[in-house]
Amino acid sequence: MLQVTAGASLAKMGAAIGAAIAAVGAGYGIGRIGSSAMEAIARQPEASGDIRSNMIVSAALIEGVCFFAVITCALVLFV
Repeated sequence: MLQVTAGASLAKMGAAIGAAIAAVGAGYGIGRIGSSAMEAIARQPEASGDIRSNMIVSAALIEGVCFFAVITCALVLFV
């Protein structure tokens, strides 16, 4: 009985760490995208529309992956 409880608590800790890593990684990635986009717009202001739209699409894809990882970790916690 003790091993089952220890395994369950270890799984919960792993899920929490996984969700935290996914959130931190996504935040870092979106920050880098924003920083690079601002530098690119400063270099070529006439291309700001294209740069901004590509930045938004990239950020949305990263957020989608992050949400998927966090939901997967939440499922480990509750299922």
